[in-house]
Amino acid sequence: MVDAVPPAPPRHLVLVRRPDDGVDELGGVDVVEQVGSATLSTTHVAAADLPGWVAAQEPSRPRWTWDCTTRWYPDLLRAGVRVARCWDLRLTHDLLRGSPLAAPAVGATSGAWDALRAAAPDGGALFDGEDLLGLDPVAELRRQQDALRAADHRGLGLLVAAESAGALVAAEMTSAGLPWRADVHAQVLTGLLGPRPPAGRRPVVLERLVEQVRDALGAPGLNPDSPGALLGALHAAGLPVEDTRSWTVERLDHPVAEPLLAYKKLARLLSANGWQWLDTWVQDGRFRTDFLVGGVVTGRWSARGGGALMVPAPLRAAVVADEGWRLVVADAAQLEPRVLAGMSGDRAMAAAGRGRDLYEGMVASGAVATRAEAKGGIIGAMYGGTRGESGRMVERLGRRYPAAFALVEDAARAGERGEVVRTLLGRGSPAPTGTWTEPAGEEHRAEEAAGQARRAWGRFTRNFVVQGTAAEWALCWMALLRDRLWQAGQAAGGGRPHLVMFLHDEVLVHTPETVADDVAVLVRETAAEAGRLLFGDPHDAAPDFPLDVAVVRSWADAG
Repeated sequence: MVDAVPPAPPRHLVLVRRPDDGVDELGGVDVVEQVGSATLSTTHVAAADLPGWVAAQEPSRPRWTWDCTTRWYPDLLRAGVRVARCWDLRLTHDLLRGSPLAAPAVGATSGAWDALRAAAPDGGALFDGEDLLGLDPVAELRRQQDALRAADHRGLGLLVAAESAGALVAAEMTSAGLPWRADVHAQVLTGLLGPRPPAGRRPVVLERLVEQVRDALGAPGLNPDSPGALLGALHAAGLPVEDTRSWTVERLDHPVAEPLLAYKKLARLLSANGWQWLDTWVQDGRFRTDFLVGGVVTGRWSARGGGALMVPAPLRAAVVADEGWRLVVADAAQLEPRVLAGMSGDRAMAAAGRGRDLYEGMVASGAVATRAEAKGGIIGAMYGGTRGESGRMVERLGRRYPAAFALVEDAARAGERGEVVRTLLGRGSPAPTGTWTEPAGEEHRAEEAAGQARRAWGRFTRNFVVQGTAAEWALCWMALLRDRLWQAGQAAGGGRPHLVMFLHDEVLVHTPETVADDVAVLVRETAAEAGRLLFGDPHDAAPDFPLDVAVVRSWADAG
């Protein structure tokens, strides 16, 4: 029997900016070859030559290591250079600084690394003479590797790799853009709002609704866009409302409710995604936004520009694949409850969702009588609903699925004590700030306010552990899918399938029609593989992750 050979340490090529040093007028880059703690070589590359040099090294599959993916990869993509792997020092620094698994080993943190943020899109030339606060990427890489070794937790290493892979995905999605038909978008707006009005005027449909609102309230000069004026008009009409939110208006038994709700909905569409949005954000048939990996403390992504994570349903008709291409749209069903079953090891809850709708499985098991009760109870458990019908369902389901419900309860209690909780792979929750754990003085009001703050933070940590672990599953899914799509593209001929949108538990792939069915298979396979990465090989406590997958011409056709 031959002893297993330990895997070779990864080969890092660390990119370090250098200002103008006389080699060329734009300065350049020192590329430091780093294996473990050993520096093997340093190569100076002129700025103009960097894309070609990176492309020449890429067949050896190095791990490109840089201060922040947003400061390096977009320029490489513009030059037509794709890399397979990277190590994002900024994202990894933030993960290790916040993780209770690694924090003791991280040691003193650098203020410069703490302050580093993602670059703004088109924020200036890559080589502009700025030394990025004197950061030392080689020293930071060593410190991070030391911290991971000291943590000795497989999940944390997986999270670091997945987060950096996510940074590559985000940059590639921004570069590719989401296919967007401006003519279809304009048709949708015209159908809902009427023709495009002159600047400063409302569309005709909104003007008509304004007149109906004014007539219903007897307020001929009312501007419904002014919350104060609208609230005053509602009061003058004898409606004792405290605000003008849609959910408040929905409860009114008054003729103003219907036109006012319609106005609010369409005015929101005009403001968020109207003709001005179309002029600003859609260029050359693509909508491009700036995706921010880990932009939310749970690890979920955010987006900067254009409201990419909130595309309204009517405008999904404008997301149309190019001629000869298709969109593969995949949505993970009931992701967070399934993640809760897996991370808690609750066999009964995992079994309820195996191969079917999780909530219907709970009904079939006799835990509750209806799907609505099952859904309400699970949401209550994950978000802290303890009152009314939700509270009763939480108590009932907790008896059937004790491990899952105990996990979120323990996280809530830890949050109320001011403790940091973590996701499955090791992302840490932020610590509460302020004096919420110590009421100021002995006054009853101060003590009551502190108690409310503690319970609110407990509701946050209760959800953090589940939402954050779901984000980790999605990161692994996209990292795996990205690699498989690149391989599949070798057979596509007229172009490679690629990710173009990610919405927490939903992805869109733009793919040549010839390989669209193969891509749909890859989407399912990588979702299952991501589940195995987090929760192990299939067993009675491991959840499955069914997807709703559609191959369509338009996003709206996915249902």
